[in-house]
Parts: sequence; C-alpha cells; structure tokens
Amino acid sequence: MISTTNPEDNVPKLRRPFIKWLLGFSIFATLGGVLTPIIGYLWPPARKSTGQGSRVRVASFSELEAAGGLVVPVEDQPVVLAIGANLEVNAFSAICTHLGCVVKWESSGRYIVCPCHDGRFNAQTGAVISGPPPSPLPEYNVTVDGDDVYVIL
Repeated sequence: MISTTNPEDNVPKLRRPFIKWLLGFSIFATLGGVLTPIIGYLWPPARKSTGQGSRVRVASFSELEAAGGLVVPVEDQPVVLAIGANLEVNAFSAICTHLGCVVKWESSGRYIVCPCHDGRFNAQTGAVISGPPPSPLPEYNVTVDGDDVYVIL
C-alpha cells in the first residue's frame, strides 16, 4: 500500500509565529525610532548653569584688544565683545533681534553686523544703526581682571 501522508506534516509549523513575532518587533522598533527624537525635542535634557550672578571667563584682554571685537560662547549662548575707544569692554547678546541670526564683529567698520539681513549695531551701545532689527542687542555686564575678560550672567 502507498502512503499518502506528507512527511512535512510532522514538522511543527513555526514559520507563521516567527513572521508574526518579526512583524511585531519591527513595528515596535520603528515606533521607538520615530518617538525618541520627538520626545527628546519636547522634553530636552536640563543643561548645567553656573547660576545668576556668576562670572565666566570669555577671552584675554590682549586678544580682544588685537581683534577689536570677538564673538564667544558663554554657556551655549553667543556673546559679542567689543572694545571701545577708552579701552572699555562692552558685551552684548550675539543673537540678532530681528530673526535670531548670530551676529558677527565687523573689524573694518568697528560695528556689529547681522549677516542675514545686513542689520548693523553700534559696538558701544548695542543700538541699531541700520537695517530691519526692531530693538538693540541685550547687554551683559563685563569685568576685566588683569588680562582676563569676564562676562557676568
């Protein structure tokens, strides 16, 4: 007599559960990959701050005097330093009040310029000289101790 049973019928059916598990895992991994940056954007990590009234060394006076002005980072914020005619140091936020671009020091004209829309600021007062910015640059307090220049937050 000829056997009509298929030898593969005795092998357990594992393909379908494995494919279901693989599909579930890939959906879970995809959702995790999509949601992680969204959650990171909505709840950014806390940054260390030195606190109010602390002073941060930003440059040497000799370096600032040679350049006339510098843009330096202070606790993840750009600050523009400018040296005046009487060797006084002025510090302003380096974020343009028009659209938030980072300004730069223009040594040839001794003023602060926003490269986005050619807004210009007075290096001594932070006031708008020309262009679209609606208000002056916010000022920071500065101290000079020997050859070190400090910005007070």
